[in-house]
Amino acid sequence: MQTRGPLSGVVVLDLSRVLAGPWATQVLADLGAEVIKVERPGAGDDTRGWGPPFTRTQDGGRGDAAYFMCANRNKRSLTVDMAKPEGANLLRRLAERADVVVENFKTGGLKKYGLDYASLAAINPRLVYCSITGFGQTGPLKDRAGYDYMIQAMGGLMSVTGQPDGAPGAEPMKVGVAVADLFTGLYASNAILAALLHARATGQGQHVDLALFEVQAAMLANQATNYFVSGKAPGRMGNAHPNLAPYQPFATADGAVVVAVGNDGQFRSLCVALGAPELAADARFTTNALRVENRSELVGALAPLFAPRTTDEWIAALEEAGVPCGPINTIDRVFEEAQGQARGLVVSQDRADLSDPVRTVASPIRLSETPVAYDRAPPALGQDTEEVLAGLGLSAAEIAGLKASGVV
Repeated sequence: MQTRGPLSGVVVLDLSRVLAGPWATQVLADLGAEVIKVERPGAGDDTRGWGPPFTRTQDGGRGDAAYFMCANRNKRSLTVDMAKPEGANLLRRLAERADVVVENFKTGGLKKYGLDYASLAAINPRLVYCSITGFGQTGPLKDRAGYDYMIQAMGGLMSVTGQPDGAPGAEPMKVGVAVADLFTGLYASNAILAALLHARATGQGQHVDLALFEVQAAMLANQATNYFVSGKAPGRMGNAHPNLAPYQPFATADGAVVVAVGNDGQFRSLCVALGAPELAADARFTTNALRVENRSELVGALAPLFAPRTTDEWIAALEEAGVPCGPINTIDRVFEEAQGQARGLVVSQDRADLSDPVRTVASPIRLSETPVAYDRAPPALGQDTEEVLAGLGLSAAEIAGLKASGVV
């Protein structure tokens, strides 16, 4: 059990799998909670098989998929078949002692096992029970499964992502990572922490209802309020910004540089750095609103000025001028950035059955008094089953019997 971190002493029973739920529980685990990840005997979380790439075992065999590793560090793995009455009973006993349960089964899917909120709240009234589904616990789509890709589509994100109609390669595009799942995990961890504060103050737990569809709608942020104010649904703009200009990449002699001008002063500095101070005084470009209105003319005037110099040369010049900018890094270069190395962006952890250390991206949460700790590598399937069950008071013989009958 972890002993460091602000959530030390909080016990989380994690019945979730794939990404949204495990992302939420990894946040809690990084902050010191004891997270018991419940998995199917012999199979485990689906993402253990979502590869390639796969890790390698000490004997050269195939280990777990890299996908699994991204969301499951600092957890213990317990294998239990909840479809067997004995398995469901074990999970109820664990829930009775837990502070939090997280699950992402279909709405109502755990009721037949006596693992739904009502059943567990009856034996543990202080329990914070978080359900993550595609569409929530109510409404006409509550029984429908939800997956990140379809939620990005249904929730409007794909309609504003990709090249505009008429441009080469124009079509709605999904984001390169499962952002609906990831944001849902972050919203879930926030909601759980709020509910935990309430439970600590009152002794009363509650049901937290998170829907991927609603999270994706919330993520639309300014695009949604742009629609509310204008009455016009935003469309795809490629790499341009609907409310700012210039706020996009420009081609350089050897690649591209992203320029993110957020105010009129930065635009004037950009023009000076580009050797074209007269553009800042052009009546079409003096304010952000005018630059957005005259975006095509603005980009047409700026683009040729970037072409003669390299990306690194422009970044040096623009940083000196105080203009926000950056390269378009490939993922390998992200971790070569001096800033990332100085901040410890990569976590390396050993796991006994694997030939190489497991590397994951460090938590971005930096706490001065109770820092994030990395005590456990993403676990091998069922590696902590005996330890967890012994903690419930089961004898070695009882655990062996449960293994023999396929319960664990």
